[in-house]
Amino acid sequence: MAHQATPVRRARLGRTFGPEPTAVSGVVLLLPGGDEVSGRRPSPLLATASVRALGRRLARAGRGEGLVTHVVHYRCRGWNGSEANLARDAAWAADEVVRRYGDVPVCLAGIGMGGRAGLCAGGHEAVNSVLALAPWLPEEDVAAPPEPVKQLVGRQVLIVHGTNDGRTDPELSFRLAARAKKANRDVCRFEVHADGHGLSQYRDEVLALAEDFVMGALFGRAVSRPVRDAFAAPPPLGLRMPLAAGFSPSRR
Repeated sequence: MAHQATPVRRARLGRTFGPEPTAVSGVVLLLPGGDEVSGRRPSPLLATASVRALGRRLARAGRGEGLVTHVVHYRCRGWNGSEANLARDAAWAADEVVRRYGDVPVCLAGIGMGGRAGLCAGGHEAVNSVLALAPWLPEEDVAAPPEPVKQLVGRQVLIVHGTNDGRTDPELSFRLAARAKKANRDVCRFEVHADGHGLSQYRDEVLALAEDFVMGALFGRAVSRPVRDAFAAPPPLGLRMPLAAGFSPSRR
């Protein structure tokens, strides 16, 4: 009996959050977390669950502007060293957006390892902004090249990290933001005091901040004063901006 060939795994885009607008004018690609090393295929249900609240919030906020929001379903859960699988899948997803919707701006919005994927794939020509929530970043190693930042030039970048994150080191995201800021002034970073990896203690404020940033980056909406101040402030002030309780994008 002939052996059947193993199907080739492919990344794919999940269904849009909410009804798809008649005319698409911007796209958010949601990048779930992952593992440092793994060849296992992610669970679509778990992947969607990790970014569902963010996806719903952004889809609702941008519906009138023609926003489409998709979850990226990776080929496997792992970054896997130089393979950088999650970043490659994020870049593929941006290509797929161009194929489906044409020349529209794209925001890569990632959580954990998905945040790293968004930052690394941010150089794609369709991407105009990157949102990285509690991004997983590798420990700095003098024997290895630093995490790249030059691909972020010309993009708006927002990093959000809880100061008590026990899974992804907030100091590493600060250091990356500091290097990125030297090449690109449109980089800012907010700290969520005493919050952990899931950013659950200030969930509403984090979602409001994400909405404020994404709607401004994709559609040119006026952002709130804290975001304007964070972009304008010199390091380290604009990279350690505290996210205040009660933050809302309506408070401009």
